[in-house]
Amino acid sequence: MSTTKPTLVIVGAGPRGTGLIERIAANAPELYAGSGTEGLDIHLVDPHPPGAGRIWRAAQSPLLWMNSHAEDVTMFTDETVVMDGPVRPGPTLHEWAAIDGRTFADRRLQGAYLRWVHEQAVAALPPDVTVHHHPHRALRVSGSREGRQQVWLEGRARPLLADLVVLTLGHLDAELDQEQHELAAYARTHGLVHLPPDFTADSDLSSLAPGEPVLVRGFGLAFVDLMVLLTEGRGGRYDGDTYVPSGQEPVLYVGSRRGVPYHSKIGYDWTGERPPLPRFFGPDEVDALLARPGGFDFRRDVWPLIEKELGFAHYHRLFTVHPERTAIAWTDFEEKYAAGEAAEREALVASAVPDPADRLDLAALDRPLDGVRYATHEEFQEGLRAYVEEDLSRRHDPVHSPDLAVFLGLLSVYGQLIRLGDIGPWWHGFFSYLASGPPGPRLRQMLALSRAGVVRFVGADMAVTAEDGVFRASSATVPGASVEARTLVEARLPEPTVGRALDPLLRALHADGAVETPEGLLRVDRSDGRILDGAGQPHPRRFALGPYTDVRTPGAFTRPRTGGPAFRQNDATARAALAFLRDLACRAAA
Repeated sequence: MSTTKPTLVIVGAGPRGTGLIERIAANAPELYAGSGTEGLDIHLVDPHPPGAGRIWRAAQSPLLWMNSHAEDVTMFTDETVVMDGPVRPGPTLHEWAAIDGRTFADRRLQGAYLRWVHEQAVAALPPDVTVHHHPHRALRVSGSREGRQQVWLEGRARPLLADLVVLTLGHLDAELDQEQHELAAYARTHGLVHLPPDFTADSDLSSLAPGEPVLVRGFGLAFVDLMVLLTEGRGGRYDGDTYVPSGQEPVLYVGSRRGVPYHSKIGYDWTGERPPLPRFFGPDEVDALLARPGGFDFRRDVWPLIEKELGFAHYHRLFTVHPERTAIAWTDFEEKYAAGEAAEREALVASAVPDPADRLDLAALDRPLDGVRYATHEEFQEGLRAYVEEDLSRRHDPVHSPDLAVFLGLLSVYGQLIRLGDIGPWWHGFFSYLASGPPGPRLRQMLALSRAGVVRFVGADMAVTAEDGVFRASSATVPGASVEARTLVEARLPEPTVGRALDPLLRALHADGAVETPEGLLRVDRSDGRILDGAGQPHPRRFALGPYTDVRTPGAFTRPRTGGPAFRQNDATARAALAFLRDLACRAAA
């Protein structure tokens, strides 16, 4: 490795690392090239291929899809991104792959797109900037705040020397929590199978025997992957709306806190005027929350603003596009809505929107099975199938386009929430449930599997116990009913907490003074991603971006023309890194 060039080490070569290199290439002409420096060495550290990384690698089943339309996936900035660096436009996934924009591409195709983006980003770097890939795991970072950092790699006796280190690690494996430890121990003692939270493509599913009942806790995207791999992945097929089993499938008994699958992706395009967002939850409101001497409480101080913002998006669309379903003029409604408190707004909506189906009820959306009871397990199967059918119908009918306006409101809100740091896990789960659900075709497959008896629904607040040598699941949705199985699958990703991360680098940073929030996220400077210590001081030479930090962004990728907060973060970190390395090189030359 060169000892004369400034050196940047990026740990994590997936989409976030690629996005950072793209922003370095975009900003280098202004901030670095021609500044008298001796070029720059960039070292990418990741055992997986650059661009695709672990999640989007080629070595996974072609049956696994993205959960976004190809036209809604981009790695390139546009003029809606508020940032200091230049816009460098580029193709969306569907433009690059020359496929229909409404396609849900498989993950291997997305991986190919990411590899191409990585190659383009590297090619756009100035000639004296060189990128080196090290297919190793990073174990720890050492070094003083004032001097060069040492990045120690698995299988390497000598560290990489770095003037700056940026962590772009993506999703991480985690130690089991107390409940998972107890369930795993019970499984070992009684010869049962317990699969803990994991990226489903990495799970060993061979122990899930054909015809055997399997309890599945989790009804989001990890369950959808599990469902696909254990049905089509085992030779089953679909004949229209009918599933034709191969005989190799287990029987999946699935439940969760809500007891229902995530809402379907919306299956129509936006037309007409967009709601003017942000309106009630924007930069000024965030500034006021951050300025509170005693801090803020999410439920008391933040959620009412979010609720008002999402309601505004919903009713703006309803009144301006479907005025025949309203009782007063939009101008009158908007004035009273803006001035009213929660109870006054509720009364306003009741009088101005005659059909309850046209009113936004976030509590009912969040917990649709609250208070709902079924007499038998079979009645619940029919009831939940009807619920999913209704969701699919609504999410593919532009008559209900206020739903899409709420989706845009959710994106706007998330962009503001990033500035507040760690606000707890509830919001992220609520956002994913409403805005980041599966493709509609996947829910239609789920219905077919339910009718075929391969997927069975358990209910809300699914309780799992380990007793009498088996796992047992029950739910108040069907009082008195329970299911026994010798296998339990936790269908969700590990929580991105620093303290329980299996990643040795993060654990070493934590031991070295980097701090986590009450929810376990790595604290970083919101302006540029520098890692904070216990005193709130940013480390001058260490940065972090990604879902394990307290400025995590919504979704894996950015929809075009939505302002992309991940792009803004990448740009800020790239500019801070380039400025630091430039000044360092200039001081060394002097």
